[in-house]
Amino acid sequence: MDLLNTLVDKGLRRELPTREEALAVLATSDDDLLDVVAAAGKVRRHWFGRRVKLNYLVNLKSGLCPEDCSYCSQRLGSTAGILKYTWLKPDEASHAAAAGLAGGAKRVCLVASGRGPTDRDVDRVSETIRTIKDQNEGVEVCACLGLLSDGQAERLREAGADAYNHNLNTSESTYADITTTHTYADRVDTVSKAHAAGLSACSGLIAGMGESDEDLVDVVYSLRELDPDSVPVNFLIPVEGTPLAKEWNLTPQRCLRILAMVRFVCPDVEVRIAGGREVHLRTMQPLALNLANSIFLGDYLTTEGQAGKADLEMIADAGFEVEGTDQVTLPEHRAATAGGGCGSHESAGCGSHGSAGCRSHEGGGVCGTAAPAAPVGEPRTDLVAVRRRGAGTDLAPNA
Repeated sequence: MDLLNTLVDKGLRRELPTREEALAVLATSDDDLLDVVAAAGKVRRHWFGRRVKLNYLVNLKSGLCPEDCSYCSQRLGSTAGILKYTWLKPDEASHAAAAGLAGGAKRVCLVASGRGPTDRDVDRVSETIRTIKDQNEGVEVCACLGLLSDGQAERLREAGADAYNHNLNTSESTYADITTTHTYADRVDTVSKAHAAGLSACSGLIAGMGESDEDLVDVVYSLRELDPDSVPVNFLIPVEGTPLAKEWNLTPQRCLRILAMVRFVCPDVEVRIAGGREVHLRTMQPLALNLANSIFLGDYLTTEGQAGKADLEMIADAGFEVEGTDQVTLPEHRAATAGGGCGSHESAGCGSHGSAGCRSHEGGGVCGTAAPAAPVGEPRTDLVAVRRRGAGTDLAPNA
């Protein structure tokens, strides 16, 4: 296809595709899907080889958020049966982080529900960052705390944070349909504050909320303009108890097209498959590694992810390798000014929409257990399991 040859050439030169070209990727047929993946895979391998960066989430404070983000199980008014707890102590957070690092993660994403941190919260998270860095040599830390006030990004940077994550989530024109308690401009402002403080900025999107192809292209082009080092791509998990519980709009093929479009628009950026990969990509997850160079290991904020061992086996079986702590994630021209990316917060805007997951134990899900196959096209509610282990519990984490 002439389109794909053009997009590969532009990706290798870091040249922005036209909006029409980006829309055309989303409109390709299933017959052309493998060609699309192969083309975007050339761009991915040019900038990142066959390395896969592993990131690990620690939910410092879960639930009870005053914001009304429609996709979020921690939102105001949510009836989802998620874990609810206040701030983890620094040693508790460091212990949780160590489990992910032992599993191969090189970056820890510290997340807290809420509109944004108070100055006291920044002090608390700063102590946690210092504790994690003191106890785990070489670890990268990303903070994901919501909307930032003046000076807070600088204080996190001084405490040792490497990155800050805050997602745009959807297009500016549809943002008010998803959230009313803060604005799209608020989110842009927080990403800008992280940039200005010298933190590696991370900002992404959530697909599957009923948006159009034009909305998806709009938000990805806005992200390109903001120039984050990392773009997490979340796929909505319609959690019971949230306003979007009935929105099952994604197929594995649709997810692959979205990831390919993001790679073409943001060729030299860390593209992370974040929340929802197990639920919507399912057995196509290994193919998606040809498009994205980063994933989360283990569980998400409020839901279970694929078993950590299954993640590592998937990477190896697909012919990829886990990125080591001695390797630099970003290409040289980006790494000179930044340290990588993060992505994780479902309620205050970080990138791992905490509604992803599979039943990686007790007999269900995409991890090779005994869950019966659902009819084609039926919502896979059997793949959504609320997290009951790890941070905030007495049970061992999935890492």
